[in-house]
Amino acid sequence: MNNNRSQRQILNRLFRAARPFWRQFILAVVMAILVSIVNLLLPRMIQFFIDHYLRHAQATVQVIIGFVAAYFAVTAMKAMMQFGQAYSFAIVSEATLERIRLQLFDKLHRMGMAYYDQTPVGEIVSRVTNDTKTLYNFWNLILNLIVAIAGLVSAFVAMMMVNQLLAWLTVGLLMVIIGLVFLYQWVSVPVYHRVRATLSDINTRLNETLSGIEIIQQFGQQKRLNSEFAKVNRQYFKSRSKLIIFDSFLLYPVVSLMFILAETATLGYFGWQSTHLSVAAGVVYAFIAYQQNFFNPLTSVMENLATFQEGIVAAQRIYELMDQPTNQPQQINRDLQIGVGKIEFRHVTFGYQSGQPVLKDVSFVVHPGEKVALVGHTGSGKSTIVNLLMRFYEFQQGQILIDGQDIRDYPLTELRRKVGLVVQEPIMFYGTISHNIAMFAPEKASAVRQAAELVNAAPFIDALPDGYATHLGEGGGQLSAGQRQLISFARTMYRHPEILIMDEATANIDSQTEDLITTSLTKMGAEQTTIAIAHRLSTIQDADQILVLKAGQIIERGTHQQLMKQHGYYAKLVALQEK
Repeated sequence: MNNNRSQRQILNRLFRAARPFWRQFILAVVMAILVSIVNLLLPRMIQFFIDHYLRHAQATVQVIIGFVAAYFAVTAMKAMMQFGQAYSFAIVSEATLERIRLQLFDKLHRMGMAYYDQTPVGEIVSRVTNDTKTLYNFWNLILNLIVAIAGLVSAFVAMMMVNQLLAWLTVGLLMVIIGLVFLYQWVSVPVYHRVRATLSDINTRLNETLSGIEIIQQFGQQKRLNSEFAKVNRQYFKSRSKLIIFDSFLLYPVVSLMFILAETATLGYFGWQSTHLSVAAGVVYAFIAYQQNFFNPLTSVMENLATFQEGIVAAQRIYELMDQPTNQPQQINRDLQIGVGKIEFRHVTFGYQSGQPVLKDVSFVVHPGEKVALVGHTGSGKSTIVNLLMRFYEFQQGQILIDGQDIRDYPLTELRRKVGLVVQEPIMFYGTISHNIAMFAPEKASAVRQAAELVNAAPFIDALPDGYATHLGEGGGQLSAGQRQLISFARTMYRHPEILIMDEATANIDSQTEDLITTSLTKMGAEQTTIAIAHRLSTIQDADQILVLKAGQIIERGTHQQLMKQHGYYAKLVALQEK
């Protein structure tokens, strides 16, 4: 019962998604009804020709030509209506899928970072690509179902006009098919869920392999990964095999059997009747033709019933994502602007999971134009401070202030514009270097060049054959890690942020590029308030304040000289790196 209710809810949502395209949908339905009417007319025409002309040998050349012409005209009309029906419904299907895919893509951009922490990339890709593609085949079944209903009704009416007993016998066989359809749904839905989940697992493993292929080859992990992939692939094969068994036994063969039984009963009935009555050959032909019109659409529906179940499961997975709360930190969106960039954490406590705090009662102040460095071992809470300041997560206790105002009072667009973040692994997008610096905004060439010069990226860009118009492929693979990081810095400075956050931004670059970045940051002077996370402690010795974190708490704070004099935790970290 719950499964049927869930399927009805999914169908309602899918039809609501198609509502903007109701004109094409109605046109397809009208065409399907007209095709069903024509399907009734064609056997009648043949019956009339057989019983009135062929049976009595009265068919002249003119009659034959007239009949052939009329039959051809009606058949051609049917073909055009079938084209209109198929075309209209295909347009509805594609337009609906485009709309759902856009909604899904938009939803992903609004999901909080907690969702991406818990969900494999392969599963997300599977929902956006495989599941939405499955819905296209699902809509084709809906078309077949509409055609089938129109064909069933019209064929039943026609059969009732010829012989009521045989018509009701044919409907009785239909009830057997409907019963088997419910049985198929009951046994197949859990298997389809396993199939979709296993397919997501396959995509996840494929994504991990492609993104980590260098490490896999370096450490010789091919055999292990092949074995794990083969295991998942085997699970997928087993689930699909079960579906093949269900399909082979419960779908198309059942309709074929019911049609054969109906046809046998019809021939037997008319054969018995002919022993004592005269039976017109045209009547026998017409009734069997109506039975074909009755069962043929069912054959198409049953062949695609597996697609229907797969589409329902795919739609459930899509709407599960659609219905998930975004878990984005909420903003009050007062009309505020960040001015000088003063930052203050007041007794902030935060945990990615309830009851497991990563930051514990953290408090500090960064004055405008100051450079503050965060140091500590992995897991101490450095990046978490940056994540909270960027409003990627909502903190549980305490308060974060910028320029004396709660960070939740600012519009998110203001925070994103005035707080610049440079991460350890720079991301390059398809497009030119100019596009990547301006982030595809209507850029001004002079502003792009100024940002590049500010971070010392201009010399290597000017040396490229196409300069700022150089097209970057996936991940900017034709550039070195240092060059990508310089572009990333230029991208951040293009927006003139009041606050600059560097999350281990120089960890993966060479010393020469790091010197260029350090020079540019010195050149910028007190223009930005800077928070820097660095593993190489030599790069933050000039910081106005160094915050030393351990297990989510600030255990030491001060300048490099002050902390070294304390001979505490920070001094031990420096000594370890100098060895």
